[in-house]
Amino acid sequence: MPWLVHDAMSMKMLFIETKAKADVELPQKAIAKLPKRLCLAASVQFMEQLPQLRQQLEKYGKETSLLKARHSKYPGQVLGCGYSRMEFDSPNTDAFLYVGDGLFHPEALLLGSDKDIYVFDPFTKGLRKLGRAWAERIRKKEKGAMLAFLHADRVGVLITVKPGQLGVQVALKQIFSLRQRFPEKKFYYLICDSIDFAQLANFPFIQCFINTACHRMIDDYDKFPKPAINIEEVLKLARA
Repeated sequence: MPWLVHDAMSMKMLFIETKAKADVELPQKAIAKLPKRLCLAASVQFMEQLPQLRQQLEKYGKETSLLKARHSKYPGQVLGCGYSRMEFDSPNTDAFLYVGDGLFHPEALLLGSDKDIYVFDPFTKGLRKLGRAWAERIRKKEKGAMLAFLHADRVGVLITVKPGQLGVQVALKQIFSLRQRFPEKKFYYLICDSIDFAQLANFPFIQCFINTACHRMIDDYDKFPKPAINIEEVLKLARA
């Protein structure tokens, strides 16, 4: 079984990849519902089945490609937290076909693209097309949070020291550069392990929060006591 050891913050972490044994062959009726050009994606549990799935789809006249995610180990692997770092052949892709159970990973595809997302669950053999209403609601809240940031005088920057959030710790220089990039604003750097939404209410003077932890924290937007925006969106604004 593949494994990876990573030494972070003096703590050794062992990542063990578990492989699903479920058959991912799609029923012919399900294939007929899919568009012609598909970009395939899956969680790590189903990486070994993707070549077989590609062969099946191409046998029925589909054109296939594999998702490329910047921090993924394998072609086709999708990480639910990395929706802003996905690459796919957009002009030659009609839709994504995600293989796996649950919605956390395919929802990342919704957030990271404007393509239709089809989800095939190898355990139930069900195929469904995800609606875009959820992602559109998140996008509207992100736009509102950006406006809140632009008008805010006092901004709270959430920094986690939790092992595994290595992107945060590597990007500390950029995070602390916000004071130079937006000199008209007062930044308060709030450092913690796990981010407790209830504790954020103890800082009522803060008008907007910047999230530097997992991007998918924004899924819980309604739990923040004030508007919240991901650090990457703020850095894009600073570079504009």
